[in-house]
Amino acid sequence: MITRIGLSISFLLVGLARAGATEPSRQPGGETLTIDGKGITLTFPEDGPTLRIGGKLQLDYGAASLRQAGLPEPFPENIAVRRSWIESYLSYGKVLEVAFQYDFAEPRRPINDAAVAYTGFANTLITLGNMKEPFSLDQLISDNATLFTERSLADAFAPARNFGLALGHHGTDWTVAASVFGGNANTGLTREGVAATARVTAAPIRTNEAVLHLGLAGSLRDLPRDAAPLSLSSRSEAFLFRQTFVDTGDIRDATTIARLGLEAAYRTGPFLVQAEYIRTRVERSGAGPLSFQGGYIQASLVLNGQGRAYKLAPDYGATYAVFAGIVVPEAARVTRGGLGVFELATRFSALDLDDGSLRGGIERDVTVGLNWYPDRNIRFVADYVRSHASPSALAGGRTVDADTFIGRFQLYW
Repeated sequence: MITRIGLSISFLLVGLARAGATEPSRQPGGETLTIDGKGITLTFPEDGPTLRIGGKLQLDYGAASLRQAGLPEPFPENIAVRRSWIESYLSYGKVLEVAFQYDFAEPRRPINDAAVAYTGFANTLITLGNMKEPFSLDQLISDNATLFTERSLADAFAPARNFGLALGHHGTDWTVAASVFGGNANTGLTREGVAATARVTAAPIRTNEAVLHLGLAGSLRDLPRDAAPLSLSSRSEAFLFRQTFVDTGDIRDATTIARLGLEAAYRTGPFLVQAEYIRTRVERSGAGPLSFQGGYIQASLVLNGQGRAYKLAPDYGATYAVFAGIVVPEAARVTRGGLGVFELATRFSALDLDDGSLRGGIERDVTVGLNWYPDRNIRFVADYVRSHASPSALAGGRTVDADTFIGRFQLYW
């Protein structure tokens, strides 16, 4: 029921956006109402607040084949709603930003960003609320702009969203973000302990034609003894899989989890190459520590358009120094007689969850994909993923090889 409501709202808003931009409508109180590709925007007069309502819809479909006999069907269903968001943003002058995002397709964690930021200091953001911890370039890039349908296997180590306080600052070609986080707003702020997370980036090359990005991130989280057991896993790079391929299971004696991430990217014109390596260490009570690792390298080429822009600072939160999505020029829009914009992509990623007597498994994925942007706010994704996991949680220690096709229809505004 909630998913159907989300889909109805999504189609209503995208219908308004795809109908074309409207001329700003002056309201009786002096407010200005605009409906365009960015959603519905209400601007109040005399330096008053600006309210924008937008959202996203991601519909995934696909099929998979497991090469080993005797394993369960990989997909419980071949089509599902990946995300169905409504989001709102309130800006007040140059001192306040408020954001709230709700996902109707996620019953366990429907609240995504729910944060307020103070922007009164030059080049500085102070943000309080539920948001992404400043860790991993791949994780910090918007769900609208990820290169493939899913992030890499190494995303199993990224802390993603939790409730906390983040301080960010940037110069002309560098950024730094430091933060303290508790648990997630959906599952309990105090249930997962306390983490200190920080990230620094530098762009020694940053021009209109080329960007060289370097980054370093670290996170240390103390885990309370009465918390749910820690576990790390991945179900390959497709949302529709029924089970994980590699999985540590419950690590019941974990006391702290430390993460260290290295990231690099280079864009020249329409070509982008990006890579990360993440090392994770779990300290245990009464036992030796566990060490895991993962990483990826990916590349993309925009065939008939501009490359992805480099965004140094966000409007709120700690998502500094990331690559944005593809811009569809006016002449390329299908609704204007064009063909849209096409983007080719490939990735190799690996995840190692084996250490000592804990045999969570090792997985390696190779992905090739094609993205088509027929118009602004619309994307079609087609990915082929070749997975090799050994030993595999899905097969009780047996090797698993999978061939997967995943497609996505995406609207965002």
